[in-house]
Amino acid sequence: MRTDNAQPIRLADYRVPDYLVDHVDLLVQLDEHETHVVSRLQLRPNPQGIAGAPLVLDGDELHAVHVALDGVSLDLAAGFCDAQGLTIEQPPQRPFVLEVTTWIDPSSNTKLMGLYRSGAAFCTQCEAQGFRRITYFPDRPDVLSRYRLRLEADRKAAPILLGNGNLVESGVLADGSRHYAVWEDPHPKPCYLFALVGGDLGSIHDHFITASGRKVALGIYVEHGKEARATYAMDALKRSMKWDEETFNCEYDLDTFNIVAVSDFNMGAMENKGLNVFNDKLVLASPQTATDVDYAQIEAVIAHEYFHNWTGNRITCRDWFQLCLKEGLTVFRDQEFSGDQRSRAVKRISDVRNLRTNQFPEDGGPLAHNVRPEAYFEINNFYTATVYEKGAELIRMLKTLIGPADFAAGMALYFQRCDGTAATMEDFLACFAQTSQRDLSHFKQWYSQAGTPFLRVDTHFDAENGTFDVEFAQNTAPTPGQPNKGAQVLPIQLALVGKNGEDLPLQVAAGNEVSAQELASGTFELTRIERKIRFTGLAARPVLSVLRGFSAPVQLETDLSEADLIHLIGHDRDAFNRWQSAQTIALRLLKHRSMHAAEKPKDAMPFIAALGHVLAQYQKDPAFAALMLTLPGEGEIAREIGHDVDPDAIHAAREALRHQIGAALWSPLETAYAELSRPVAFEPNAVQAGQRALRASVLGLLHGGNAAAGGDLAMQQFESADNMTDEIAALGLLASRTGPHRERALNAFYERYHKDALVIDKWFGVQAMSPEAGTLHKVTQLLLHPAFSIGNPNRIRALIGTFCLANQTGFHARNGEGYEFLTKMVMQLDSSNPQLAARLLGAMRSWRIMESERAGHARRCLSEIASKAVLSPDVRDIVTRSLG
Repeated sequence: MRTDNAQPIRLADYRVPDYLVDHVDLLVQLDEHETHVVSRLQLRPNPQGIAGAPLVLDGDELHAVHVALDGVSLDLAAGFCDAQGLTIEQPPQRPFVLEVTTWIDPSSNTKLMGLYRSGAAFCTQCEAQGFRRITYFPDRPDVLSRYRLRLEADRKAAPILLGNGNLVESGVLADGSRHYAVWEDPHPKPCYLFALVGGDLGSIHDHFITASGRKVALGIYVEHGKEARATYAMDALKRSMKWDEETFNCEYDLDTFNIVAVSDFNMGAMENKGLNVFNDKLVLASPQTATDVDYAQIEAVIAHEYFHNWTGNRITCRDWFQLCLKEGLTVFRDQEFSGDQRSRAVKRISDVRNLRTNQFPEDGGPLAHNVRPEAYFEINNFYTATVYEKGAELIRMLKTLIGPADFAAGMALYFQRCDGTAATMEDFLACFAQTSQRDLSHFKQWYSQAGTPFLRVDTHFDAENGTFDVEFAQNTAPTPGQPNKGAQVLPIQLALVGKNGEDLPLQVAAGNEVSAQELASGTFELTRIERKIRFTGLAARPVLSVLRGFSAPVQLETDLSEADLIHLIGHDRDAFNRWQSAQTIALRLLKHRSMHAAEKPKDAMPFIAALGHVLAQYQKDPAFAALMLTLPGEGEIAREIGHDVDPDAIHAAREALRHQIGAALWSPLETAYAELSRPVAFEPNAVQAGQRALRASVLGLLHGGNAAAGGDLAMQQFESADNMTDEIAALGLLASRTGPHRERALNAFYERYHKDALVIDKWFGVQAMSPEAGTLHKVTQLLLHPAFSIGNPNRIRALIGTFCLANQTGFHARNGEGYEFLTKMVMQLDSSNPQLAARLLGAMRSWRIMESERAGHARRCLSEIASKAVLSPDVRDIVTRSLG
């Protein structure tokens, strides 16, 4: 394990590679313990590099067997090569060939980077720096090469041999026991997109006819016996290919597109050119084993990785500081795809909930960083919600600012101009500056300034003059290394809502700071710290609907009254703001109850009555109604409070409000539940998914209103469910608290699904989520369960990750036992899978907002980790920044 205290890599220090690799020939002879890799690199000096510079190739835990330069063997005893790299001090200053033979042990590779074993299959993961664990190479994304791969393996152990690009040759070797396959990728790519798979796998196959009439062979490879569970992923792939052609004019460019699902994977999926490797939980689905959320995630991630073919592969990033260029842009594209496939409003709300849950705390804590970082110690730690989700919000803002037509033209220009290159954010933004004829230099500040802006909006109505003033003020709190912040460009979509729910004309006074032309589209740009708009011609006070569609990723605070917000819940034409109005009221109630538990709680009945009206009209959009009836999560309430947070008080306040809603609306909830429980043949479509989501929300409120009666209903649903969505929704409620049905349901679920690891992950998760005292003891017992494996990332995320990241009361226990548990797990995992250990440690990102006793325990545990002499760069980086 690398434990060196390396110096930071800085964007400002970027320089081009001194040598380019035009072509890579690889021979990989697969073996469980001693795989031999022969690489033949065709190199040449880079005219833009430093003439005569040494050739420095990266390695990581490699064993060199032979090195030859232009056919002449080099003496390994000379010391130019070790496990971590290869350096030739005076390489030829002309095109030359370097041939290197290494051997690696895939079975002992627990880091799951480079070449490793997952079950009975060989597979690779090379992003960000895994290729150097296969062979020596200039492992950086701006070295683009054409690859030819020859794979050899035992015919029985690995009848399937896959690589990037197109299959050009295959056959049986002379001894008859082994065979080979040759794959060739005609498109230059960085080494992080290299992939191979070898194993005994089942598969399903289909094809896609491109817009130009080419036939592309499609394959999805899974464990034997699970082929039928890959059909939805295949359907999602074909829909993604069609959508990308129709929306962005992006056509697939190879003869073959393959997906392989493996059970051991540190991330969700990887977009290797023509050979995507997926975590199997994001491929496999059936009504009995996958929830509607699983289906939606499969659809989104299949699309995301396919869309990378253009935004990430054909155009890659110059360096890892530009990670947001491929990831933020591609997240935006997959969000747009899912919005078109499902309910756009529901998808937008879901994306914002995800942003607030995962990215806002990151932006508000010690791990805050720019969307495009300026320095890093370990690049694996920057695959974050800031780069992905906030990066996508910046693309969405860009589209809002310049308009759909100029945005579409900018994307087309980007694909044309930058195809086949390793690009930067500057290259990307220049395309949109050209098509929109706008100066985007101020907007670009979003990529270099960390933190979530706080937007305050105040209003004043002058009845005598018929004017309505709206004052905007923005500020961004200091973040690590950035004490001073500038004003951001904020596109603000707004409307004035009349008493009957109509959008009123936006008339502005003469000499106003904002012109009528600026407001013609209902959007204006806040580019300064403060700005005011005066609307005129108003006979009565309107209600402001601001930040429609969540047009900028900010924390919003307004002076809207509860009556204003209830009016918007019932009348706002913007679905997002109807939902946001309900969330705002709920957050105000929950914040007050959490911080002032000894006081009489604020009256919640007007809010509950508004939810009753939503419930009465649920047939219009069940999925939207489900979101409206869902209270803000405990983590979001904690972030809203922002200091001296007591998770126990938050949990008690939220449970009390759930009880009040459930009790007050018991009769209509019971009626809706009965209506939503009518039998219907399962389809994984958006309409049915919305109905099941609402049924789960209604059942949760019934359970909150009356634990005994709600528990009986949950048990009935659990026993009668014909799909995993309904079954796990019921089990989650039953597992959340001690009751007569809890253990019986948990035992029945395990007996039913104990042979299916992905489903048992849900069983681990619902137990780790329980807010009951004793949950940590249960989690530690489950670590010893035969279904749990400390070597499998999915099991770790399901049990340890769920407890630490999603169980606010358990993890943030006042006595510090949750932090101590995480400390133990991180230190145990660091030597075997440091990438996963570092991601688990991210659960500490908000420790500073806790009340003093909890914060003291958190600091002590972080300091304990930091004091260890031997730590991976991954964990060392996270713990240092967390304490800094």
